[in-house]
Amino acid sequence: MSPVEDAVSREVRICVVGDELSAGVGDAKALGWAGRVVARTRFPQPAYVFPLAIPGETTTALSQRWEAETARRFAPEPDVDNRLVIGLGRHDLDAGLSVARSRLNLANVLDVAESHRLPTFVVGPPPGHARDAERLAELSHAFSDVANRRRVPYVDTFSPLVTHEQWLADLAQSGNGFPGQAGYGLMAWLVLHTGWHAWLGLPDDTV
Repeated sequence: MSPVEDAVSREVRICVVGDELSAGVGDAKALGWAGRVVARTRFPQPAYVFPLAIPGETTTALSQRWEAETARRFAPEPDVDNRLVIGLGRHDLDAGLSVARSRLNLANVLDVAESHRLPTFVVGPPPGHARDAERLAELSHAFSDVANRRRVPYVDTFSPLVTHEQWLADLAQSGNGFPGQAGYGLMAWLVLHTGWHAWLGLPDDTV
């Protein structure tokens, strides 16, 4: 059976864990990047997508709760395709976590997911306040390195957006560090064009 034929026959369950950015806070359409990505993905049959967001969450908190929360939504049957999406935020900076600690937290999550044979996709933190740009760039690079070492898809949202006029205008308009419809649309575009369909074993029809 080909990957495409297999994708047609299976039930897909996706848990999206992360902070408020994963829930689309600030988006007037209440879709966020995750909702937009799912809306642009042509699943052969309806997918089960579960947003599991906690405001202000650090990677330490995420690493402590993701397994129990996703286990309640995944199915044990072999014909069900359970998948994990990690939406990394910026709160490690506010909490004073070292880059080494943030790296370790993500590494632990990915290693546990691998032990469960759970395909994982990681979306990195987008730009926020200009004063945090240097530290956030370092953090995003560290997350990317952790994922790449484990051959887990990683979407760098920081580098393409840190000087993007539309992204910066969206943040300036909100005044609270959250993007609006345009910003979440940009994040969704990056996800869709950074291996999303290949990760799901689906044909890429976004081009």
